Amino acid sequence: MNRGRMILAMILTYVIFAMLLNSVGTLILMSQNALGASIEATSFLDGFKDLTIAAVAFVATSLLPRIGYRKSMMLGLALVAAACVAMPLANAFWMVKVMLVAVGAGFALAKMSVYSTIGLLTEGNKGHASLMNFIEGCFMLGVLAWPWVLAAFVGQQDSSTDPIWLDVYWWLALACAVTIALLMFSRVDEGTARTSAGQSFADLFRLLALPLVIVFLASAFLYVLIEQGINTWLPTFNNKVLHLSTVTSVQLASLFAASTAVGRLLAGLVLRFLPWHWLLIVCLLATAGLVLLVLPMAAQVRPPAQEGWWHAPAVAFVFPLIGLFMAPIYPAINSVVLSALPKARHAAMTGLIVVFSALGGTTGSLITGQVFAHLGGQTAFYLSLIPMGFLLVAVFLLRRQSTLHAASVPQTT
Repeated sequence: MNRGRMILAMILTYVIFAMLLNSVGTLILMSQNALGASIEATSFLDGFKDLTIAAVAFVATSLLPRIGYRKSMMLGLALVAAACVAMPLANAFWMVKVMLVAVGAGFALAKMSVYSTIGLLTEGNKGHASLMNFIEGCFMLGVLAWPWVLAAFVGQQDSSTDPIWLDVYWWLALACAVTIALLMFSRVDEGTARTSAGQSFADLFRLLALPLVIVFLASAFLYVLIEQGINTWLPTFNNKVLHLSTVTSVQLASLFAASTAVGRLLAGLVLRFLPWHWLLIVCLLATAGLVLLVLPMAAQVRPPAQEGWWHAPAVAFVFPLIGLFMAPIYPAINSVVLSALPKARHAAMTGLIVVFSALGGTTGSLITGQVFAHLGGQTAFYLSLIPMGFLLVAVFLLRRQSTLHAASVPQTT
């Protein structure tokens, strides 16, 4: 019962942060339409959360052993709840930046805690990979929910200037409070993961000496660079390139999250029969193929005659399916590296995961945004093929290093 309660609390925590973290794409569009911000100015929004994630994760590596995973999740949720309350009160572009800083700090604490707790609640590589994919799948369900929740507040006003859309943050603050209450009544034995603050922080640097970790971090950086570049700018792509309304652009962008959620849930089944590296290779080739197939279609799009989903061009439905093929990559590589390390090192490793994922995310969003502003949305998305090629090479290297590491280091729990 207690294990189930803890897993539920972790899922709710992840869903809340999924909605807020992946709201940047819609916030970019809403900031332009409702708050008067330019495309160039909004291209830096991801940096406010991602650089904060990286900084807090680096510091939190030494603090988590003192605070504890469960309390760290509660602290992260409390910080976000306060920022959500402030959003409708301020109703300004500067508050969007402040809120994203708070979300970044809270997520760093939450993700490190959730990833480390997965190792405490599971036994063996298969159990770890299964729960990891399930929780990451729930994360994508949160991403999927956000555009619809926001669209319900925006309504049919295409200008989106009515501040009523900010009322959604009152509900998010309430969700944080409910999850904090659930965590208060949940328990998990963190004894096997306990290390001193100094040991945990020093272990972060010792991990960087492992070839397996170096290759993994490069893989995580490249993946998040690709995913966040596409996910963050997809609503703007729908609006500016495909000529769809604000509400329809936001709603159709949710198909990326939906396909990613389905892909991660299916990956949990496929990985029981297919080696992880072969699945990732197929997924990367399919992803690149979809980019080359779909983007030329966008050049032929004309503004739809009527508003609504059914009048949107086919490319608006097909391109988000890229998430189905990208979905298994991130959970799979995370599980590979965490399963190879003892549980006492998971907090330090998760710190590195969070830092490099955050850096990859802000890099991908910034590059995509700047190219979008100066060369157009199609060119911006075509450039994703470059990091895809590098990631394909990284998967082969990660497979080799994981095999060498397994042969040279005995597995410990």
